[in-house]
Formats: sequence, C-alpha cells, structure tokens
Amino acid sequence: MASIRSISSTLFVIQACLTVSLLAAQQRDPSLALATRESLSAELARLERDRGAGARVQATLIRARLDNGDFQAGDRVLIRVEGESQLSDTFTVVAGPAIELPQVGTLALQGVLRSELPGRLSTHLSRFLRNPVVQVRPLVRILIEGDVARPGYYSAAPQQALADVITQAGGLTPRAKATAMRVDRGTQQLWGGRPLQQALGRGYSIDQLNLQAGDRLLVPTRGDPERTWRILGIAITLPLAIYSITRIH
Repeated sequence: MASIRSISSTLFVIQACLTVSLLAAQQRDPSLALATRESLSAELARLERDRGAGARVQATLIRARLDNGDFQAGDRVLIRVEGESQLSDTFTVVAGPAIELPQVGTLALQGVLRSELPGRLSTHLSRFLRNPVVQVRPLVRILIEGDVARPGYYSAAPQQALADVITQAGGLTPRAKATAMRVDRGTQQLWGGRPLQQALGRGYSIDQLNLQAGDRLLVPTRGDPERTWRILGIAITLPLAIYSITRIH
C-alpha cells in the first residue's frame, strides 16, 4: 500500500509540474523560445565539452538542425501576408524542402531554422511586394502515445511547451508511469528519465528540446503492484510446495 501511495504522490508532483510549466509558457514571449543559429552553435559547443551519453545525443540533434534546418516534407506552416489573401493560408512543405507560394514561386527551406523563416519569407516576398507585412507560424506534428486521456497526433507551435501538448492530449491517466516517459525518434530515444522530467518542469518548448515533426512522446503504464506481489508470491511458494511433496514421498 505504501508503494501505491508513493506512486500516486509522484504522479501528483509530475502533473503539478506540467500545470506550472504550461502557465509559464503562456506568460513568455513566444519569439524568445525559438532557437537562433547563434544560440544553437553556442549550445553545441557546450555539449561537445560534455562527455555524457545524453550530451552526445543532444549534440547530434543540434548538429542536424544546423546542417539541414528544421523543415521536412509534410510539415505545415501558417502564413499571413497583410493585404494578400492568396498568400494567407496554411501551406504544406513539399520535397526539397520548400513551400510553393501562389504567384511568387517557391521558397526553398533547405537549412532554414524556424527562427529564420520570417526573415527568409520577407526577403523572398520583397522581390514581388513593397514592404510586405508577414506573420509566420510553423506547426510541429507530435505523436502522444500511451497512458494519456486522448492519445494521437497533435499539431503545435514550436514555441509551445511540451507539457502544453500533453495537456492538449488530456493529461496523464491514473495508470501512467510518469517517471518513465520518453521521447523517441524512430528507434532512438531522444529524451527520458530525469532530464525529461527536469525539462518538463522548466517548461521547455518543442523547439528547445530540438524536436521535429514525427517525434513520439510515450507515456508507459505502471505495473499493478498487487498483481506483481501475487506473481512473486506464487514464484516463492511453488518451489516450497514441491519440496514438501518430495519430502513426504
């Protein structure tokens, strides 16, 4: 019973961290959450001095962002250009990667970071429009699986805290093993354990975690303690019973 109370207390603390980080994310200036090329380069230099396995994984993610940019085919970008209805819509990134814009041609996104997109788009549109006023909002599609109320794909702004996306998915269920949550990309684990718990508690955004579309956050189910003890009890008593029967015969 004590172990059940301990697990419930841990779940309560994690849920509280998710709520606090969500409120903090709403109060921050969203533009500050998008990493620049300079900030990523500085973080990469710091991680390369760290010999830990976690640092190596994060360094690889940042190196890929700096080399390839943040966009891939299938991503979606909300664009609003003042006074231009045809250029104000949700556009899907195509192979290249690039965005095909009506009347003004293709905007190449190879090597472009999310923080660089507004400037890149404004420069492109300036070839056709005088002093364009542009608003851009890239969306990142994250898969939330496991013990949340509403698992599935969620499209979120990269400035959003990952905890915000978990809240969109309805939050953790009572069966969730909060301390075992992890973020995967394919077969590779990007975040997990204490580093992920700290990142959630600090309200780290999708961009700060170096996530991209298609990454998966998995919330495992905790085991049933009573069932575990029943199985363990059978495992202990069965050999004793066999021994007793052998002695009788």
